[in-house]
Amino acid sequence: MRPELEARLLLCRNLASPPAVALRIIELAQDPNADLAATARVIALDPALSARMLRVANSPLYAGRRKVENLPQALTLLGLNATLSLALGFSLMQDLRGGNGTAAEQERIWRRSVLAALAARRLGERCGLGRLEELMLAGLLQDIGALALLQASPEAYTALAAGAADAAARLRLERESFGADHAEVGAWLARHWHLPAYLAEAIAGSESEPGADPFQACIVASSAIAELWLAADDPDGIRLAAARARVEAATGDAAALDGILARIEEALPEIGTLFDVRLQQPQHLEALLEQARELLLLRNLRQIQEATRARQEAELSEERIRHLAEQSRRDPLTGVYNRLQLEEVLEREFATAVALRQPLSVAFIDLDDFKQINDRYGHLVGDQVLRNFAQALRRLLRSTDLVARYGGEEFLVVLSQSDEHTATRVLQRILKETAHEPMARVDGQPLYVTFSAGVATHDEAGRRFPDAHSLLQAADEALYGAKREGRNRVTQHGQ
Repeated sequence: MRPELEARLLLCRNLASPPAVALRIIELAQDPNADLAATARVIALDPALSARMLRVANSPLYAGRRKVENLPQALTLLGLNATLSLALGFSLMQDLRGGNGTAAEQERIWRRSVLAALAARRLGERCGLGRLEELMLAGLLQDIGALALLQASPEAYTALAAGAADAAARLRLERESFGADHAEVGAWLARHWHLPAYLAEAIAGSESEPGADPFQACIVASSAIAELWLAADDPDGIRLAAARARVEAATGDAAALDGILARIEEALPEIGTLFDVRLQQPQHLEALLEQARELLLLRNLRQIQEATRARQEAELSEERIRHLAEQSRRDPLTGVYNRLQLEEVLEREFATAVALRQPLSVAFIDLDDFKQINDRYGHLVGDQVLRNFAQALRRLLRSTDLVARYGGEEFLVVLSQSDEHTATRVLQRILKETAHEPMARVDGQPLYVTFSAGVATHDEAGRRFPDAHSLLQAADEALYGAKREGRNRVTQHGQ
């Protein structure tokens, strides 16, 4: 940039330095130890800025389910980086909008800046970039050089802008008249004001060809979108082609512009209110926007359908997992719990009984002469007997009791909060009822079975066992005692 232009800008009385609040925000933006509390204190010094931050926090860009009522809530919702970026943009651009007889041109540049800010954010969303507020700020400030030139040379720049047919012509005329275009001036101003380095770089490259950096590519594309939107018409489609090319360079998608235009249109009323600018829908883009709205609606519907299908598939998957997990805990023949699940439950129940000083009983059950049933009637009948006996046990016990198949014709019952007397009485009742209930029919004739059972009880008031395995072993010993005594009976451990 020419030294004489720098001197003119430095001596320009209309080109004020950033206000005190903006200077403090710039310091905070570059302070690694800055926090929301300090930022809130600075923003609170400017009532107008505070009101804007409240308004943006309640806007569709950020609003949650609850309305934000005060500045601390607003800044907490936005987060530190977003707060600093938005507050800096509001304070700087408001200060540059002076009144020196150039209101119409100022308004044009301001509309372009706000549109570029919104477009940069939408492009960042489309590209999956995480720096949306920084993109928005860079888009908003990319034309501060034009505002600076307008303030320094009001008549010359107004005439220049009026004589430029498009953005390329305006850049050429700026260089011819001032020795630098507005992007160079804006970058110089950003460095002079000690703005963050990324802003100076983004502004400097805003009118260049997009490079490999996705952040910079979004800024370049946002400028082309703003130019397309604000054009009175585009009969040859030159601006549209330029915008498509730059959006494709930023997103990698040749058709991305349509969806971005529709998203911009959605946010126009709110963004216009936030930045005190009137933004209208361009007539020359009406057909394109109508198509974009339809495409956006279809995409939204498809996303809803895909989300619904994904949720349903996830629920089905969870149900399958639950079903498989339950199957892994069940004996496939009888449907009662298997030995693995039994051991887990018994350990847990024993620990609970000890902790709460409650009794816990375990009963080993063995079907009498079951081998003879298999030998005489076959294994299919034997399987039927096992299934029916297991279901009878489940029916005759409490829902809090556990029934498991231990192996072969052996079952184990865990009776929580049951002392020795209660557990023995329950098993004797089950023995009596199952002995009179046929467990299968062979050639139309009922087949009855009996069982032998051994009961062991852990009770703080009586016999205590060191662990669940010892309790299980005691029940097994009681079972063998019942068999020795002639089967078809219930025997307590220690008798």
